[in-house]
Amino acid sequence: MLVPFPIVCWIGALVTDITYSRSANIMWANFSSWLLLVGLVMGGFAALAGIIDYLGDRRVRSGAAKLHGLINITVFVIQIFNSFVHARDGWTSVVPTGLTLSAIAVLLLAVSGWLGGTLVYKQGVGTPR
Repeated sequence: MLVPFPIVCWIGALVTDITYSRSANIMWANFSSWLLLVGLVMGGFAALAGIIDYLGDRRVRSGAAKLHGLINITVFVIQIFNSFVHARDGWTSVVPTGLTLSAIAVLLLAVSGWLGGTLVYKQGVGTPR
């Protein structure tokens, strides 16, 4: 139940980055910074729950789960760097580095989401036995 929060925040950060790159209105860069921060906080909680699931259930320790976790860790690290980039002032806080990092993170989230769906719907992870 924690997973949707960082996903929505990081997709929202990409949308606000794109909007900022088109308008140069600093409000959009500020929105991106806040969305990245909230996504990192909630992503930390989701990661903790994922680690508990991984260690507590044998069905979770498949190859898909390892790749899913690795991609999620990668996205989390990218978004930490992205938060530092967004902490700069003005145009360079988003364009081009922040926007690029946001886009890469969202693309990796799509792959991770597909793997997470595979775990739940094909392998039954997180469902009653």
